Amino acid sequence: MISRITINTPVLFQDALPDSVDVVIIGGGVIGIFSALYLARRGKKVIVCEKGRIAGEQSSRNWGWIRQHGRDEAEVPIATQALSLWHEINEETNGACGVKTTGVQYLASTESEMQKLEEWLDIAHKYDIPTRRLTGDEVFTSFGGQSTNKWVGGTLTENDAKGEPWQAVPSVAKFAHEKGVLIRENCAVRALDIEAGVLKAVVTEAGTIKTEQAILAAGAWSSLFARAHDINIPQLCVKSSVLQTQEMPDFHAPNSTDEKLALRRRDDGGFTLAVSDGHDFYLGPDAFRHFASYLEVMKDSFADTSFHLAAPRDFPDAWGIARSWPKEGPSPFEACRVLEPEPNRKFLKLMQERWSERFPKLEKVQIKEAWAGMIDAMPDVVPIVDRVPHLQGLIVATGMSGHGFGIGPGMGMAIAKMICGEAVDHDMSRFRFNRFSDGSRLIMGPAL
Repeated sequence: MISRITINTPVLFQDALPDSVDVVIIGGGVIGIFSALYLARRGKKVIVCEKGRIAGEQSSRNWGWIRQHGRDEAEVPIATQALSLWHEINEETNGACGVKTTGVQYLASTESEMQKLEEWLDIAHKYDIPTRRLTGDEVFTSFGGQSTNKWVGGTLTENDAKGEPWQAVPSVAKFAHEKGVLIRENCAVRALDIEAGVLKAVVTEAGTIKTEQAILAAGAWSSLFARAHDINIPQLCVKSSVLQTQEMPDFHAPNSTDEKLALRRRDDGGFTLAVSDGHDFYLGPDAFRHFASYLEVMKDSFADTSFHLAAPRDFPDAWGIARSWPKEGPSPFEACRVLEPEPNRKFLKLMQERWSERFPKLEKVQIKEAWAGMIDAMPDVVPIVDRVPHLQGLIVATGMSGHGFGIGPGMGMAIAKMICGEAVDHDMSRFRFNRFSDGSRLIMGPAL
């Protein structure tokens, strides 16, 4: 039986630290693991250092959607490639990732919401994405007649997919390990060893590894780590709450969301549910430091945000967390091996209520399990994936803004090619490091 990843999950990877490698990857989430796999396939000696458990944080706490649908235009070609790569790795792991083509549909309750959804159709057609408009009757049919809700219509991308987050990235990690990737769990990276602006080594709690290249893919922790090296990343985190239902009738296949509720059919027979109009935000020093950068996104998300005066102790932007520390440690990353925020009970109740409103013919939702994850976000809701201009040898890949699970293999492939000096298949300028400081106009990406 597949279980959720927590601090109590057994450690699976304890490779000895080598004296040197070609690339050190900081963080064992979806971006780090896929980057490692594709680097190993290019002959690079790679080690992934994970402070806690592989995929222990947002990479296993997400909705499990693998989508092109509704993405920022710059992400679309990468998401399309990622979709193909997810199917490829699922075959290579004998289906262990749980990847299945289901489609993704966004639903509209009003004509004005429908108009917003239709705006993305031009992007879909430009990139030959099989997305189409749904009528209200088609939406009704997609739910097998189980819903009495009156959606006016929606949009559907037919070849989008789902995966099972509790098992997907760990399965890819096992596969990558078999292909030669070194992985060390319970091994926090404390610092970078830098000489004259050039990376020379990575300092971990278990020892120092000489390397000329590293990838910072630490999710919610990336900004804290970067700032300790005078690297400014305007990243903040929001908490997303999710629940798993009991086993339900198999009446609906596509991953679906309207303005209030998101759902995905699970391989265990239940559904993964989340509210699509609510998240939590903890105020901390970074929130004030980056306040001006987030004014634009706050216009759209303020009403959906539950604010809290302080984060729990040991969270990335907690008021009392250390912002600097000696290389010999300890570091904040050892104090919080797995970031396990409590789900918002108000949102869990809303999920139950909204399910019953939409599907009154079905039994009420019983919460089999509930959890939350911290989503690393950027002011324009698209990530940074780029070399740090003033630090030779470091690539930052963070701020996936809740989109990382689905796009992970595509970003991992792009990063591997960047490291190896190959031409990247996509225009990566949208994800450049300097876009928040070079005077560029901020272009907002889609929030969902």
